[in-house]
Amino acid sequence: MFPALETEIKPETLSDPYEDFMHHHLQYYGYFKGPTCLPSTGHAQIDAVGKDPLMLSSPLLRSRQLLYDELDEVNPRLREPRELFSFFSSRGPLQAPKWPIECEVIKENIHHIEWVPPEPEYFYQPTGDEKEPEIVGEEQGTVVYQLDSVPTEGAYFTSSRIGGKRGIIKELAVTLQGPEDNTLLFESRFESGNLQKAVRVGAYEYELTLRTDLYTDKHTQWFYFRVQNTRKEVTYRFTIVNLLKPKSLYAVGMKPLMYSQLDATTYNVGWRREGREIKYYKNSADDGQQPLFCLTWTVQFPHDQDTCFFAHFYPYTYTDLQCYLLSIANNPIQSQFCKPRALCRSLAGNTVYLLTITNPSRTPQEAAAKKAVVLSARVHPGESNGSWIMRGFLDFILSNSPDAQLLRDIFVFKVIPMLNPDGVIVGNYRCSLAGRDLNRHYKTVLKDSFPCIWYTKNMIKRLLEEREVLLYCDFHGHSRKNNIFLYGCNSNSRKHWLHERVFPLMLSKNAPDKFSFDSCNFKVQKCKEGTGRVVMWRMGVINSYTIESTFGGSTLGSKRDTHFTVEDLKSLGYHVCDTILDFCDPDQTKYTQCLQELKELLQQEIHKKFSNFGQDVDLEASWSDIPLSDIESSTSGSDSSLSDGLPAHLLNIANELNQKMLLKKTKKKRLQTRKQRNEQYQKNYLMRELKLAEDTPTQLSGRNKGTSLEPPLTSLVLPKNKETVQTQLSGRNKGTSLEPPQTSLVLPKNKETVQTQLSGRNKGISLEPPLTSLVLPKNKETVQTQLSGRNKGTSLEPPLTNLVLPKNKETVQSKKPGFTASCSPKRSTNSGLGPAPDVKANWPRTRYPAPRKERSAVAAVYPSLHIYTYP
Repeated sequence: MFPALETEIKPETLSDPYEDFMHHHLQYYGYFKGPTCLPSTGHAQIDAVGKDPLMLSSPLLRSRQLLYDELDEVNPRLREPRELFSFFSSRGPLQAPKWPIECEVIKENIHHIEWVPPEPEYFYQPTGDEKEPEIVGEEQGTVVYQLDSVPTEGAYFTSSRIGGKRGIIKELAVTLQGPEDNTLLFESRFESGNLQKAVRVGAYEYELTLRTDLYTDKHTQWFYFRVQNTRKEVTYRFTIVNLLKPKSLYAVGMKPLMYSQLDATTYNVGWRREGREIKYYKNSADDGQQPLFCLTWTVQFPHDQDTCFFAHFYPYTYTDLQCYLLSIANNPIQSQFCKPRALCRSLAGNTVYLLTITNPSRTPQEAAAKKAVVLSARVHPGESNGSWIMRGFLDFILSNSPDAQLLRDIFVFKVIPMLNPDGVIVGNYRCSLAGRDLNRHYKTVLKDSFPCIWYTKNMIKRLLEEREVLLYCDFHGHSRKNNIFLYGCNSNSRKHWLHERVFPLMLSKNAPDKFSFDSCNFKVQKCKEGTGRVVMWRMGVINSYTIESTFGGSTLGSKRDTHFTVEDLKSLGYHVCDTILDFCDPDQTKYTQCLQELKELLQQEIHKKFSNFGQDVDLEASWSDIPLSDIESSTSGSDSSLSDGLPAHLLNIANELNQKMLLKKTKKKRLQTRKQRNEQYQKNYLMRELKLAEDTPTQLSGRNKGTSLEPPLTSLVLPKNKETVQTQLSGRNKGTSLEPPQTSLVLPKNKETVQTQLSGRNKGISLEPPLTSLVLPKNKETVQTQLSGRNKGTSLEPPLTNLVLPKNKETVQSKKPGFTASCSPKRSTNSGLGPAPDVKANWPRTRYPAPRKERSAVAAVYPSLHIYTYP
């Protein structure tokens, strides 16, 4: 472009000092093998660059912060700033997941294709002849696979790294003795895998032990493992021996999932339901601890020498999520209205992603008017069905459908697709690496131990300050009930009575073959106070739900007695979007119909409840006064676990933080009752009076003879010379005064007559007083202020009398006769809000302060004591 300039620079090349340093640094540690930058040629060419602006176009001097156009010219536009946390780049590989340093991880990448079965997959129908194999154990069997070190209860997470445990990864499966050896080779040391031990107890029978959630001794439900060296047309039996739940969908026909690698590559067939002779029963081996349960099934593999996988449900890993988000980031259309950001880092250092989905607004007012919808999933890592529902929601909301565009126009969607990435990566069923169920700790103060939910709650709290949050949904899975349903929270407000049930009823109408409204529950139990839906509901989100999707299938409509597929779950994500539109439709016909239907259903439920107890109730008169919590059963059927509290190593930290927060609250806490406020006020008043009495004797006569919750305070600033000042306050504030009247009088230096009489005052209830401040002139006058017939009604604040006692000896007399109580606050006896028409306000002419010079002179000689009342 500039030949003369190029020939001038070619002999001596300028280097970037930072690049030069980094190349030497990487070379020193053996990470960079390329040539280093050429050394700098000194100040001569730097001065030349400063003198000749054309040299800025040289590629050797380019700044990486500027963007260049197609003509290779400088464009004064800066690049986008980097994220606070590293985000995936379209030009580089995905961020590899981080594992605890105790975990061994194989180097293979596990990937499965998505596939929808062409025919419905029906439940297994028990015949009654299913066997219950007796547990043999490794004493009589042969261990063919076992994890060496698994951190359990008592241990806790310390650090993580990409790839998990350092060193050489050992081969845990047995070594085959030859081609005729038909021993299965097990493996689970991959992402989301879970299998701790496999014992061969027969030629084709294996007993399997699942690994508990890391750093715990329970939560065995999720399984996902690989087998190799299979034989076709041979019946294998697998028995999982350490399940913890007494009830399971396997007892009512649910089948495990199997995936064949050869079928996937040859026939494009993915996960499918397989298994016969399925039996769920109690383990006969009693070790004196909690009872264990077994799941046994038989299966035939489709090919010889195949690689197959078994899983509790369709896996959805952290890497799967990253690949999906990367496709969004690389899509030029979707990336305009979907902004992936890093909400925080998990305990192991994995990124928790937050998606903000909305169409750009034309004006700031339009942007501020949008309501928010918050969706989250995978707080329980073993409930992968939540991720598939979330996937369906994202597929629809990011599409070019008119309904999707409308939703993006009127809402701001905040989506957290994977709340517990650590648990998903290591193959936990319920807990994070803190060893606790995150969905029981949304009220936690331990930001460093539970970062995912702490930052989620904080994000929603800030969102509520900006705009209304219309809906909060947390997607879960359920292992003991079929269909899809939700848990909500009963509204205590009569204004919103039954309104929290409208959304689930609409959803049941939009997905009648999947969603069961009868299985929904809205009772808030004490053990669920730490869950996301209850905490968000108490923060002000009325429509706060936990959507539960079964691991099994549907018992409704056209899908009756069939397993759910991935497409079924993804379709529910679409139905959630459709229901949001119905719920917010300006035409409230659907909403009103659902509300009326809910009232009728509730009447029937009440009648049924009372009929069971042999009682009659008048539904027309009193049915709406019956608490909904008394009608509804508990959520004991939920797939929940009680909170285990905090781990031992976190108890001290939590106690210290709670004490600090309690001290902060104690300092800022206002007195709770009016009695306490009055007692504190009297105490402060007496303390001030005693201090003043040490310097100036005061005579207080005829004071507080009436009924006043707080004594009136009279503080007079008397002149050095003898003066007489008379102030008459008669017939004023005949309401009840909860705080004392205060009159602040500043007297002149010359002789005046001052007398204060408080008679017939405060006979009613006055919550807030009028303030009378009198400033008297220097010349000899008699100042008399009469406030009669004023505020005979209700006063929300008591009259304030601020009297500052003089340093010299004077006589102060205050008279305050008794008064009667009245229930009307700081208003007239009329029913209207305004004052009586015949009553005129009698404002004193001395209401405004004296001129600056007089005021300053008085203040310099007579310092006053100001006493303020409570609002």
